[in-house]
Amino acid sequence: MNRCSLLLALAAFVFTAGCSQNTGPMPPQKSPSQTSPQTKFTVVDPATAGTIHGTIRFTGSTPAPIEIDMGMDPGCTIASKQPNFSRQYMVGKAGGLGNVYLYVKAGLEGSNFPVPPSPVILDQKGCRYEPHVLALMAGQTLRVLNSDPTMHNVHAQPNAPSNSQWNMSQMPKGAPIETTFHDPEVMMPFKCNQHPWMKAFVNVAANPFYAISDANGNFEIKGLPAGEYTISAVHEAAGEQTQKVTLGAKENKAIDFVFAAQ
Repeated sequence: MNRCSLLLALAAFVFTAGCSQNTGPMPPQKSPSQTSPQTKFTVVDPATAGTIHGTIRFTGSTPAPIEIDMGMDPGCTIASKQPNFSRQYMVGKAGGLGNVYLYVKAGLEGSNFPVPPSPVILDQKGCRYEPHVLALMAGQTLRVLNSDPTMHNVHAQPNAPSNSQWNMSQMPKGAPIETTFHDPEVMMPFKCNQHPWMKAFVNVAANPFYAISDANGNFEIKGLPAGEYTISAVHEAAGEQTQKVTLGAKENKAIDFVFAAQ
């Protein structure tokens, strides 16, 4: 190979390597509750544990969902034969607001809880993320699947400095992507760079006391010790609301939130 050919080959290699977008997720990271085998966990007596439950309601005119055109990728139209609409405001017939993340924002400082061993699943079906909003504990495994007959590009966009941003291609029905997040974070966007309508929101909690409101706006946070708490309810578009709650031993307390379009 002459000098000119060698230089051209080297330039092509550098160009190809520089254009790669496949930045994989960080290896599983230990959460604060997994620091050592001697870690002492907070024990909640199930005989005295309480529950906070309620309903998230939406008031005012619900923004009309936008129909999504998936025609740019034949694999998406094969995977999903039904009309697809945006999921920003999922309001039920009785006005219940779904996909709201609820968690204990204050009241458990100094507590330490074990991380659940089972992974939380984020799947890609019909060129949509399922579920649209999910939650897991810091240090718990997130397993991302691709059930579609087309390639996706999973792009996590955290804000917390210890939660690494990553961007990874996933082949049709390919191997799962597994990762963890070290720090708590609210409404972390996930998107697919190849299909711009695909978006999910992943919430990372410091403790196991959290919930996602269902299609009717209902939620339940079980197993809490007696105490004074600040409960936060967060919606991807309508923002955040908080309420302070005093929970007695074995008490089952109801609280409600009302959101409007922003």
